[in-house]
Amino acid sequence: MSDRESMDQEEIHSKVLRAGRRTYFFDVRSTKAGDYYLTITESKKFTHDDGSFHYKKHKIYLYKEDFEGFKENVAEMMDFIINEKGTEVISERHQKDFKKEEEDAPVENGEVKSTESFTDVDFDDI
Repeated sequence: MSDRESMDQEEIHSKVLRAGRRTYFFDVRSTKAGDYYLTITESKKFTHDDGSFHYKKHKIYLYKEDFEGFKENVAEMMDFIINEKGTEVISERHQKDFKKEEEDAPVENGEVKSTESFTDVDFDDI
């Protein structure tokens, strides 16, 4: 059997979750004995000053005998976070009223212009 055929046989089912700079891969794979296990891979993109980039990957191998405990612990931790902090993301960048720093404001003749006078436009009215 070629390496390619072996790889095809090993990958059974996959899903991808894109989350900003992170991407999560959920892959069902097959052991040599024909049983299944799950790999969860986090891939995070890092961009260098010169525009080039690289990815850092972290992988978890999860076997069937650990599924129940893993699922219970993840559910417990998620419930704890939601009960303690709610579902709203607490991060400056994710706040609904987040304003970019002055350096991102429009500049005219070397002066930073305020954006407070701008009017919201509803394109349905046009």
